[in-house]
Amino acid sequence: MALYKTLTVNKTTKVLIWKIEESISELQAGIKLSENSSTRLNSMKSDLHQKGFLSIRHLLKKAGYSDFDLIYDEFGKPHLKDGKFISITHSFTFTGIIISNDLHVGIDIEMQRDKILKIAHKFTPVEEYKTIANHDALISKLTIVWGGKESLYKIYGKKKLRFLENIYIEDFKFENEKTTGEIRYNGETTSYNVQFLEFEGFTCVFAF
Repeated sequence: MALYKTLTVNKTTKVLIWKIEESISELQAGIKLSENSSTRLNSMKSDLHQKGFLSIRHLLKKAGYSDFDLIYDEFGKPHLKDGKFISITHSFTFTGIIISNDLHVGIDIEMQRDKILKIAHKFTPVEEYKTIANHDALISKLTIVWGGKESLYKIYGKKKLRFLENIYIEDFKFENEKTTGEIRYNGETTSYNVQFLEFEGFTCVFAF
């Protein structure tokens, strides 16, 4: 089974990433699903979504949990029954979770694609990126910004935030592999740490 990477963020927070290389039947082995999760799995028309769903259950198992420990609120945000904080992500052949004893957390994995250039104006002021002449570097930077905003959106966990107006990612250098972000909403500003890594044409960003 393909646990791809484990990151220790701090003493109480860890990230686990899975590379999906197994068949659905291989991923079904060794895990038990609640009735609700079985129904969700069977309703998925895409093999990729089914594999993502199952591989996340393997990540939970690696972290000492099972599908029965995971619950979702009315906004679709995942929670652990023991009160610890969790966030989940799936992109093509990679899935990831971040779990923390005491910090609100969010995680996002994205494939690096040219498509991000077309939607950039919807989530970030594009004029800030005019100085980046290298095409790949621009895609890389925009993907990190998107992933950071997605991670903060997941932390907030409700549907009202707008990426362009309410979520801010501080500019960063690639080599630092970290930055900060803010949620600015209803007259309040909350700051978060944001970290990122790149692998095999994918970007993983997590916030806490």
